[in-house]
Amino acid sequence: MKQERQERMRIDKYLKVSRILKRRTVSKELALNERIEINGRVVKPSHEVNPGDIVAITFGNRRLEVRVLSVQDVKRKQEAADLYEIVSETRIEDPAS
Repeated sequence: MKQERQERMRIDKYLKVSRILKRRTVSKELALNERIEINGRVVKPSHEVNPGDIVAITFGNRRLEVRVLSVQDVKRKQEAADLYEIVSETRIEDPAS
């Protein structure tokens, strides 16, 4: 039964647990500023992420897209990398320069 409960997690927590971002507050701030998308939709920090979802994060001049493989509370850095796979990583050019 506990395993069923772990198939969903808030996006702000997921980004911290998976170590894509260092702090949950940073994840929350990015979501509040409409810089996080799940499956092409802008989401709030409380939106739940599921295995198979494509998460796009825009921060600074970078856009990172990852596929969610698992949503578990991991504690080790080595295990965190198993929670996602990078789909694409692109640099965003500044139109002012």
